[in-house]
This record gives sequence, C-alpha cells and structure tokens, in this order.
Amino acid sequence: MKKLLLIAVVLILGIPTFAQNKNDKNMKTLVVYFSATGTTKAAAQRLAKEFNADLYEITPEVPYTAADLDWRDKNSRSTIEMKDKSSRPAIKGHCDNIADYDVVWIGFPVWWYTAPTIVNTFIEAHDLSGKTLKVFATSGGSDVKDSYNDLKKAYPQYKWGESRLMN
Repeated sequence: MKKLLLIAVVLILGIPTFAQNKNDKNMKTLVVYFSATGTTKAAAQRLAKEFNADLYEITPEVPYTAADLDWRDKNSRSTIEMKDKSSRPAIKGHCDNIADYDVVWIGFPVWWYTAPTIVNTFIEAHDLSGKTLKVFATSGGSDVKDSYNDLKKAYPQYKWGESRLMN
C-alpha cells in the first residue's frame, strides 16, 4: 500500500514538471545571437536545435576584424565601445517577424563581464513586449550572471527568464 501511495505521489508531482517542459518546447521560440568569431553562433545553433527554434543573427553594419576584437588594445573598436555604455553599434537588418515569437533567447560572447553594446542596439530596435527573454552567453572565463543582471536592469519593462553559459 505504501509503495502504491508513493508511486501515485511521484506520478502526480511529476506531471506538472513534464507539462511545463513540454509547454516550453512548444512555445514559438527565436534564438537571436551576436557572434564575433563563430563560437556563439555554434552555441546558438545547438540551442535552436534543442528548442526547435528559429535563428536570427545580429549582424554589425561594419564587421569586426581581429584588430577590432583585441581586448588588450585600449584603442581597439571593442574596447572603445565597451568603455562607452551609450555606444550602440549599427546593425544590418531588422527582425521583422519578432512579434510571432513567445520566447526570445539572446546570445552573445561576454565582453568586459557583460553583453557587447551591439546587443543593446538589437533590443532597442525591437518591441519585445509580451515575450519571455532568456540569455545565453559564451566566454573564456566569465560567467553569464553579470551580463544577465545588466540586461535585466537596463530593460526592466521586459519579462526575463533563465540564463545559460554555453561554452
């Protein structure tokens, strides 16, 4: 009798968890990413496969060169952009069908412990109201937590979900 009761409790408690995971995977999902070297692109592709999601790449109007990405150079483009929190590098295109999605994952490499300012360009160029925004990042040594918290603080009007570090 105790075994039967235990099995019933496990089944009852397990159903909501299964239903929640199933619902998450059935929501219309978009994976948006900025990738300077291809690492974040590979992570975005894995995430899109996991959630059967569509992909959208944030493409800089002026592509980043290796010299632009040299974080040791105080005059490199990435260093200059990251020192100026109001910097909004121009992007090519616009995700015209963003209204079609329930969940939007936003991915990027961590630069200076946070999201590159080009991510802010994307967020500010799109109406993300009514969506759950989730964050994923790639990094050689930083966590995603600071980046996630910075975005939540900068855009409190949006609903923020989970975050993942994907190396």
